[in-house]
Amino acid sequence: MKANRERSARSAARAEQGLYRAILSLRNEAECEPFFADLCPPAELEALIDRWAVVKYLQDGLPYRKIHELTGVSVTTIGRVARFLVAGNGGYQTALKRLAPL
Repeated sequence: MKANRERSARSAARAEQGLYRAILSLRNEAECEPFFADLCPPAELEALIDRWAVVKYLQDGLPYRKIHELTGVSVTTIGRVARFLVAGNGGYQTALKRLAPL
């Protein structure tokens, strides 16, 4: 949260849930692309895309240095993604399971 913004925890939670509902309302990749382009500056969107690519490479068992060579993502960021893949909140694992048949 921004330091100059006074917002209650309840208000912040409502805003967060509103974002998730908006994302869930999108029906396909064609709808997601302009939504995320509007939501995120290019560098932030690129960071999200890079992290997701790292997840897939980690699942394939590639070493950090090879992932860095393929993506340009720092080894530090790759390590962070790896930690959350194993001991995070389960979000990566849920998405990976649901996308596995694709």
